Amino acid sequence: MIYTLAIALVLSLVLGMIAQRIKLSPLVGYLLAGILAAQPWWGISADPHEIMHEFASIGEVLLLFGVGLHFHFKDLRAVRKVAVPGSLMCMTLWTGSGALVYHALVPGADWVAALLFGMCVCVSSTVVLTRVLEDSRLLHTPSGHTAVGWLVMEDIFTIVLLVLLPAVFVLPEGGGKAIFSTEDLWSALWGMTWKLALMVFCIAFVGKYLISKILTFVARNNSNELFTLSVLTIALGVAVLSAEVFNASMVFGAFLSGMVVGQSKFASRAAADALPMRDAFAVLFFVSVGMGFNFMGLLEHWQLALGTLALTLLWKPISAYVVIRLLRRPGSLGVVVGTSLSQIGEFSFILAAMVAGERFGLLPQSAVNIITGVAIVTITINAALFRYVPPLIRIMEDRGIGVSRNKGAKDIPPPTEERDRVIVVGHGPCGELMTEILAHYNLDVVVLEMNIDTVTRLQKEGMRVLHGDARLRSILTAAGVEGAYAIIVTSSAAPAKEIFEAARSLNPKIAVMAYTTYMRNARQLRLHKSADVYSGEEEVALSMVAGLLRRLGATEEQVFTARKETRAKLAAPNATTEAV
Repeated sequence: MIYTLAIALVLSLVLGMIAQRIKLSPLVGYLLAGILAAQPWWGISADPHEIMHEFASIGEVLLLFGVGLHFHFKDLRAVRKVAVPGSLMCMTLWTGSGALVYHALVPGADWVAALLFGMCVCVSSTVVLTRVLEDSRLLHTPSGHTAVGWLVMEDIFTIVLLVLLPAVFVLPEGGGKAIFSTEDLWSALWGMTWKLALMVFCIAFVGKYLISKILTFVARNNSNELFTLSVLTIALGVAVLSAEVFNASMVFGAFLSGMVVGQSKFASRAAADALPMRDAFAVLFFVSVGMGFNFMGLLEHWQLALGTLALTLLWKPISAYVVIRLLRRPGSLGVVVGTSLSQIGEFSFILAAMVAGERFGLLPQSAVNIITGVAIVTITINAALFRYVPPLIRIMEDRGIGVSRNKGAKDIPPPTEERDRVIVVGHGPCGELMTEILAHYNLDVVVLEMNIDTVTRLQKEGMRVLHGDARLRSILTAAGVEGAYAIIVTSSAAPAKEIFEAARSLNPKIAVMAYTTYMRNARQLRLHKSADVYSGEEEVALSMVAGLLRRLGATEEQVFTARKETRAKLAAPNATTEAV
């Protein structure tokens, strides 16, 4: 077992680094590592997939524990008007489409297996989606929040399936494949409902008290090892109790325990300690999935593989786009959400492994093999495909495709010669302070903000504000960028470079200013465009140096000169942190 584990980890490290280097998800490397580790040339007599199965089970539990740690209903509530109806409509559509594809391309397939196959295909990968959005700097935008909320609904759907399947499928007394039973369906559902209700009560209320007490007691010992061990014990212990006492899924228990810990005062520390463990065992989970992959089996059922691939890469994003447009949301949101969901991943594996395993046997291993193969392809393509999302949105905007008219645009008059117009991007703490100062000096201020709640509040206060992405030229035009004196990006998370390029394409003379947290980002922005860029790290360092110089007896003139010279060095093309 140690030999197999060592081979799997080495291959995962090498292939994961290669995938990362060529701008792909490391999951691709882990899956490929599993495929290579399962080959016979390593001289392993036992079945490597069976050896890795137990490690993979721990990976499943920790994956769901991590999801529970970061699951907050407030995040879902913020995007509920799009994510909830959109995800429910699309999951129903994708499940039905997957069932039709499976039933049409697999001779003699029954509809139960077809529906289960469709359910596996309709679920996207949490890891891939968050990684792609983060790499594209869209994770903390309204589009990113909607995509994450959409995924939360898919996660809930999968967890409900994992809980319901044991209640509606029963094993015959003589063994064999589980059958759908309606004879005791309602009694089984009722029994499952009260058991789950009792389980949720025990974990959410009793468990919350006990878990908080345990973590508090352990934290007082000031031992990182003991605290990490306690988090691991809670995750695995609650998962095992869920299965043994309440006859529920272990992953559901892990999800609930993660939610309880995530709502406690130890959420940040538990997440920091749990993530390395989760990532390590998750690697083994993906390696185990790759070990079960059979390339020849994929070729044998190539029609179903191509059909599933087309369903995932084409039908899922197109239908998501259409649904979002039907919900009266802009096409840019549909493109971001649809493209980010055009893949399948870990939840598909978990669900497929459950329905195709020894317990149920409802799906043939060939179907699981196809799901694994399609996941490898779609995860690989998704990251590369997402690079073309911003250019596609700009093309759609230029041609008027999927552009929603901004209701606040009609309330903003064009700039006048009497007052200089300044466009402020973002109305967080920095943007709010900037807006107050500019208004105090009688400048014509227009705010561009992505948070609709903030936009509504500012409109009630009488401010000139637009809801939209500042990278879009239609939004900038509505804000009067052609006649504006300056545009100021006050949020470090905003894509300043793209905003600058869009603004200067409409007004080459406009002054541009931006705030960024890190010095390296400031240097990059200064290289790309002649702009005034202010880094949080730089300002803190300069303020601390000024304070120290004053303590040493320097005059204000000397402090001013030192700050001025340092700023000049930082603005130079070859500036380094040594200038501070």
